[in-house]
Amino acid sequence: MKILICNDDGFQAPGIVALYEALRTVAEVEVVAPEHNNSAKSNALTLNAPLYVHHAHNGFRYVNGTPADCVHIALTGLLGYRPDLVVSGINNGANMGDDTIYSGTVGAAMEGYLFGIPSIAFSQVDKGWGELEAAAATARRMVQDMQAQQLIGTAPWLLNVNIPNMPLSALKPVKLCRLGRRHAAEQAIQQQSPRGETMYWIGSAGAAKDDVEGTDFHATAHGHVSMTPLQVDLTDYDRLGYWAQMASKLTGPGASPGAEAGAQ
Repeated sequence: MKILICNDDGFQAPGIVALYEALRTVAEVEVVAPEHNNSAKSNALTLNAPLYVHHAHNGFRYVNGTPADCVHIALTGLLGYRPDLVVSGINNGANMGDDTIYSGTVGAAMEGYLFGIPSIAFSQVDKGWGELEAAAATARRMVQDMQAQQLIGTAPWLLNVNIPNMPLSALKPVKLCRLGRRHAAEQAIQQQSPRGETMYWIGSAGAAKDDVEGTDFHATAHGHVSMTPLQVDLTDYDRLGYWAQMASKLTGPGASPGAEAGAQ
């Protein structure tokens, strides 16, 4: 089994080091990760600047780009082979609910999925790397179980996994969940720069809004490892009928607004 590892916290982050150490005991593993922290970069690709790959002292390769950049160039020429699995993480903090839209951790895994490779994003629920070895051991066991079930190296799938910061013996079994929802983010923080200019910092993520049983928020709050299968198709299938009616009332290309009403 060949595994490509990436993250969004940067190649020196404790989470990616722990994940590498855990997975290299069960697979042939290579790390291609961002040079610096790229949290909340989602699926962004760098199209207007060159990307450079450097070798770290521990054998990792790092890139002056986003998490998606790292996976993209790894799969389109850097590695020279097709890995069986792409694993992203372990992230320093949760990626649950709406977080998955912004997450660079999920973005890296999604890039692997878009190339037709099974991919997993791993995150710890709380920041600070508490009980990181337990999280890494959990990730290794999940990968081993999936390999045993012949899920790796087959049809592509994308999983988002969040692991509570708890000792391994205290963690409850993996629970399949849907994504919850968060409240809107906190207010932006406004400050004055040393030059007297107004600057803004993005506010903290909002609290959980939809955290009922069955969501990732509920599962992790009760000590379970949450696992959510993700998809890329953003089509609102439930409202296609409504928008079909609206589309039929829109003026066509080249028509003057109100022309149809005037003709009546």
